[in-house]
Amino acid sequence: MTVILLAATFILYYAHYYFFRDMHHILIYLLGDIAFVPVQVLLVTLFLDRILTRQEQVARLNKLNMVIGTFFSEVGNELLKKLSDVNTDYEKLVIDFKILKEREDKYFFIMAKRWKQYDAIDIIESEDFVCLKSFLKEKRTFLLMLLENPNLLEHESFTNLLWAVFHLTDEFIFRKDLVNLPEKDKEHLIIDMKRVYPLILAEWINYMKHLKKAYPYLYSMAVRTNPFDRDASIVVK
Repeated sequence: MTVILLAATFILYYAHYYFFRDMHHILIYLLGDIAFVPVQVLLVTLFLDRILTRQEQVARLNKLNMVIGTFFSEVGNELLKKLSDVNTDYEKLVIDFKILKEREDKYFFIMAKRWKQYDAIDIIESEDFVCLKSFLKEKRTFLLMLLENPNLLEHESFTNLLWAVFHLTDEFIFRKDLVNLPEKDKEHLIIDMKRVYPLILAEWINYMKHLKKAYPYLYSMAVRTNPFDRDASIVVK
């Protein structure tokens, strides 16, 4: 391609000289074109390149949000419900998240900041461990598939969430008896659950914000399946 373009340039300049015999005119315009090259490079680098980079970032973000949406559909929403059922501040979460329909963007920012370090998990019955193990074991293959997605490299916080959930899954799976665990071992599992909860809560808040802005019809469904609204119904009323 380079050779063809150079050859075309040479042919056109030669044709100009052949017909008009004016080398002075050719050199003036050639120098003018060369002088404009730095400006062209500047325009391409500062503007066009930034526009293309931004478009690529938006495209990658949309793909990543599709992955995040799949995670919440298959695992996230149900896991959020199960972890919420065994925490000590569930009612506070209900107050903040039950009504999502008319919330503005700044609301999600405030909630993400407020609940960033939340970890009030309090397992009372060993059956709760058994229930979580059964659920996460069933989803382990799906979690592995998500971890293999290259788009996750663009989203560190979501990757951290997946690793935390995957680790919690393995902690449960490798324990054959979850009913007769020593207290110290129970405390270890609770720590792993406390690691997952603020991560999944933060991602859920950010995902709700994204849906509200970009996909109102998906946000409508998310509101009707809100894990913090016990009266939520998929049926439109």
